[in-house]
Amino acid sequence: AVVSTQSMGRVTYRRRLSYNTKSNKTHLCKTPGGKLVYHYSNKKTNVSKCGDCKQSLRGIVAVRPKRLAALSKRVKTVNRAYGGAKCGRCVRSRIIRAFLIEEQKIVAKVLKAQAMKN
Repeated sequence: AVVSTQSMGRVTYRRRLSYNTKSNKTHLCKTPGGKLVYHYSNKKTNVSKCGDCKQSLRGIVAVRPKRLAALSKRVKTVNRAYGGAKCGRCVRSRIIRAFLIEEQKIVAKVLKAQAMKN
C-alpha cells in the first residue's frame, strides 16, 4: 500500500547503495506490523524490436538481460528466418525483394542473349 509522506518517521535504505540511482529505485510500503519500509522496484524491461522497422516483436518475452540469458531458446525466438530479430512483415518483404532482383537478373540475361542473336 502506498503511504502518504505526512507525519512519518525517517526511512532508510535497506541495502548498501545509498544514492538515488536508476538501480536503486524504491517505494514506501507499510508492513503488517505498522512499520514503514522501502521496497525496491525492478527496472522496467524493453520489448525486443525489429531491426528494420523498429516495431516491437510479438512472441518474444520482455525480460531483463540476465533473465533472458537463463531462458530457453524457444522463448527467445520465433520459428522463422530471422526469428527474434526481424518481424514477419520485414522478412516477407526481404524475400520478395530478393526474388524480384533475381528475376530482374534473369530478364536482363535473356534480353542480352536476344540482342546477341539479332
